[in-house]
Amino acid sequence: MLAYLEQLLNADSLSPHGICLLWRPELIWTHVIADLSIGLSYFSIPVALGVLVWKRPDISFNWMIWCFAAFILACGTTHFFAIWTLWHPDYGVEAVIKIVTAAVSIATAIALWPLIPKALSWPSPSQLAAANAELTALIKQRDEALDALRRESAERARAEDMLRQSQKLEAIGQLTGGIAHDFNNLLTVMNMNMERIETKLRGHADAGIRKSLSNAMLAADKAAAITSRMLAFARKERLDPAHHDARQIMSELGPLFHNAVQEDHEIVFDLPPGPCPVHIDRQQFENALLNLTINARDALGGGGRIVLRAYLRGDHVYVEVEDNGDGMPDHVRARAFEPFFTTKTVGKGSGLGLSQVYGFAQQSGGSVDVRSTPGEGTTVSIILPKVQRLSEPHEA
Repeated sequence: MLAYLEQLLNADSLSPHGICLLWRPELIWTHVIADLSIGLSYFSIPVALGVLVWKRPDISFNWMIWCFAAFILACGTTHFFAIWTLWHPDYGVEAVIKIVTAAVSIATAIALWPLIPKALSWPSPSQLAAANAELTALIKQRDEALDALRRESAERARAEDMLRQSQKLEAIGQLTGGIAHDFNNLLTVMNMNMERIETKLRGHADAGIRKSLSNAMLAADKAAAITSRMLAFARKERLDPAHHDARQIMSELGPLFHNAVQEDHEIVFDLPPGPCPVHIDRQQFENALLNLTINARDALGGGGRIVLRAYLRGDHVYVEVEDNGDGMPDHVRARAFEPFFTTKTVGKGSGLGLSQVYGFAQQSGGSVDVRSTPGEGTTVSIILPKVQRLSEPHEA
């Protein structure tokens, strides 16, 4: 083997390739320029392939790219050596380079053929575009489903909050009703006994005793009014409902509402020309409107505008009291109907006004809605079922 290699690499008896070209410059330099250009191009291609594989290690079959780089590099070397053999007869070395090139070429070809079916299975650009469009549509559907789920979750959370608030008010109403009922019975006994005492002492007691007794009876009357509001909230107040026109009642109460607010407050009635028939206890309805008007007046402070309106919407009559005061934050609005809850200072209110409105609306088959924005004002709506004709006989 060594002897073979020595004989292969021995160039003493050989002539350079330039002799075959008779050392003609035009032939020599044409071969040099052509082989040099091919060799440089071949050497630049592996560099570009190496940069590609280095920057994109995720490319499939990147080892095959290295095989191509080695093959092209070997081919470029043969072209550079073709220039060398024009002046140096080292054909044995050139043969060794060609053998290496052949080996790399055969190995690359053998490795390439099994990869062709896998390469053919890769999606085409049109298939990729279609898959991308389908994926985009699926993402859009998913986003829409997520948005719908978020809206449903928010709606369910609001419904759960409303249910919890309703259950809390129901529990407070039961407790309040029980306390008010028992307390009202005690007040009845107290009032009856004080009336008997007043009858017995009439014309016999001095003025101081009569004044003390009068104050006690006045305090008992105030306590009875409070228990009446508590019973109204608990929906245990005795009502005397009849068919009435809510618009007409509000028109007749105009002077009372004007007297209930200061002169620096503007009060406006927004009433439709047609009737707003409802089945209600008129006295309790008037009390509810007066409570809402006084609350609106207190919310305005130094001055502002109060609007009382009534209108029909579907099968319901809406009676609203609106002010442009400071409004209520959410945590206050959520507790607005709880008995004895008030944001007023001590001695300014009992916290039973809105509770009475709530109880009246519930006991009349309706509901109450509060819309309020801090800094813009508050609107309280009493929503009552509409009756067909004012002449219908009222239920017992």
